[in-house]
Amino acid sequence: MKYIRMLWKHEDPDEPVVIFNEIDADQWEHRKVEVWANGRKGYADNTEEAGGTRLGIEPWEDGELEEMAIDPEFDVQYITKEEFEQVWAERSRL
Repeated sequence: MKYIRMLWKHEDPDEPVVIFNEIDADQWEHRKVEVWANGRKGYADNTEEAGGTRLGIEPWEDGELEEMAIDPEFDVQYITKEEFEQVWAERSRL
């Protein structure tokens, strides 16, 4: 598994500004937490969805994260499993 924190720099209040992902070796999302500029959160895994967040219906394409990392609209960072687990543990505080 890999764990990612992506900051999305934009002004659209209907889209999240921070996205945390747990992605497996085949590039499928297993868990996701999204945070909006107003502090609202959403989350999803294989069994539940909340706050409008859903897992991707297709795996990430090879190189997609690397392309996003060089786009100035995004700040993509790998985080530790422990960092992701802390965010996941706090997800239900919507």
